[in-house]
Amino acid sequence: MSGLVLKLGPRERILVNGAVIENGDRRSRLSIVTPNANILRLRDAIHPEEVNTPVRRVCYIAQLVLSGDAKAEDAKMQLLRGIEQLSQVLTDLDSRVLLSDATDAVLDAQYYLAMKALRSLLPREERLMAAQLS
Repeated sequence: MSGLVLKLGPRERILVNGAVIENGDRRSRLSIVTPNANILRLRDAIHPEEVNTPVRRVCYIAQLVLSGDAKAEDAKMQLLRGIEQLSQVLTDLDSRVLLSDATDAVLDAQYYLAMKALRSLLPREERLMAAQLS
């Protein structure tokens, strides 16, 4: 059996196809066997007031698809344009691999994987922005 496996802590919340689900008092493990289910860990969610950098903006677009607040067909071109813009700035090999993974995921309508790859760029973006301010 393949698919997404979620390991949840006590009282952790996830969004599954628009429904908020809260775990019980103990750690648990869920196997999501339905393909293309929209899953978002609420602890990973970016809040609208936190969308203040280029990488966060692109991550947020993917998140809107996962939460059901944006249609995939409407977000697809925005995501691809955003990823292209990021690739013009983040030119190191590691970033290129993550951006390529994100592009492939968007093209395959795998928005969770796209968001995951993009979120991996957040620490790098933070370091670059901190270096600019110094």
